[in-house]
Amino acid sequence: MNTTHPLQTLSPPLPDAADPDASRRLFRRLDWRMLPLLMVCYMVAYIDRVNLGYAQLQMKQTLPFGDEVYGLGAGIFFIGYFLFEVPSSMLLKRIGARATLLRIMFCWGLVAAGMMFVQTPTQFYTLRFLLGVFEAGFLPGVVYYLTQWYPSARRGQVVAIFMAAAVAAGVLAGPMSGFIMKHFDGVHGWTGWQWLFLLQGLPASVLGVVVWFCLHDSPEQAPWLSAEEKALLRRELATDPAVASAGHGSMRALLKDPRVYALALVDFLLIGANYALVFWMPTLIKGWGVTDLVQIGLYAAVPQVLGVIGMILIGRSSDRRGERRWHYAASSFLAALGLWITIQAQSHLALSMLGLCIAVIGLAAATPLFITVVTEYLAKPVAATGIAFINSLAILGGAVSPPVIGMINARAGNPVPAIYFVLTLYVLSGLLMLAVVRRRR
Repeated sequence: MNTTHPLQTLSPPLPDAADPDASRRLFRRLDWRMLPLLMVCYMVAYIDRVNLGYAQLQMKQTLPFGDEVYGLGAGIFFIGYFLFEVPSSMLLKRIGARATLLRIMFCWGLVAAGMMFVQTPTQFYTLRFLLGVFEAGFLPGVVYYLTQWYPSARRGQVVAIFMAAAVAAGVLAGPMSGFIMKHFDGVHGWTGWQWLFLLQGLPASVLGVVVWFCLHDSPEQAPWLSAEEKALLRRELATDPAVASAGHGSMRALLKDPRVYALALVDFLLIGANYALVFWMPTLIKGWGVTDLVQIGLYAAVPQVLGVIGMILIGRSSDRRGERRWHYAASSFLAALGLWITIQAQSHLALSMLGLCIAVIGLAAATPLFITVVTEYLAKPVAATGIAFINSLAILGGAVSPPVIGMINARAGNPVPAIYFVLTLYVLSGLLMLAVVRRRR
């Protein structure tokens, strides 16, 4: 199998040494050219995933759905995602990132907007499943795309900046969702939650078209890079120590590696905890005595702002020290600590919000750190499919935890047992990362 990186076919040959200032200018240019658009796409994707948590506050007044129905609907999204993630990523390598992102985003935007017409549990489950089917492959596809442009030494911060879009989306999602549901309710005979799905779903389809025209599948196809910049980028990627040390020259070798499945379990626990917390956060804040929809959204936005800052700073620290496992474990333990504080606060609003802020900083930082670990562990020939394979197994955590939380809430009548459940997932994920990933020398 030919494992030559695409940039190694370019001319002129690799330069013997790189000018640090030239490298900084080059990667700063890449940052500004690609990251803002990709971040906006991820923000829309994240909002379309989690806006159900806000919509359900109003849907319960017009549709006869209980917590268990909403929990199952939130989780079934990840079943569709699991089934189609690897095929979607395999298709990415054949048709390229632009075409893949166009297909994914255009289709999921239509389905996300179609949620406004849901009237029965069957319709609800079907559209949530289809949303997962069409969105499958988006995140691993973008992460693989970034590995084609950034060496591992810069990847931790870049992935953290990209994934900060999800936390930034959380800042916007709450106030935006609350405003739409409160002020659009009854406009043209539609309820506020119907307007919510329409206005937050269609932008994905538009962005898919924008990506098609603005991105390029590889550096060699980018007309905005000079020959000297391509040669410098080729050198940075070819001399990447993570590439030299990565294994798994074939998909068969990857499938036989037990550490791949252990990493999937680490992410399974993390995703299960994250989506349980994110989906039920509006309900949790409402239980602390906040009843106005706009205020719930504003309170939910505060932890997300701190999460963006913490994610970037922790990612930068991980790059600077060349260390991933302890940064990940510390982040997951921080999330658990924050949830423990919310339990001890006993619904006291200020103390509960403090705990929630600490928890969101931890969960926000852990996700890009995990993805960086995976990109450094996988070799280039199997990176796209390998990332998708690990993520497809892990994404089932999002399918399991919301229904479990729904059942716990329905039976316990208070959120404390559910918070302990999520807290435990974070602790186990951090401990498993320390056991699975070896210390880098």
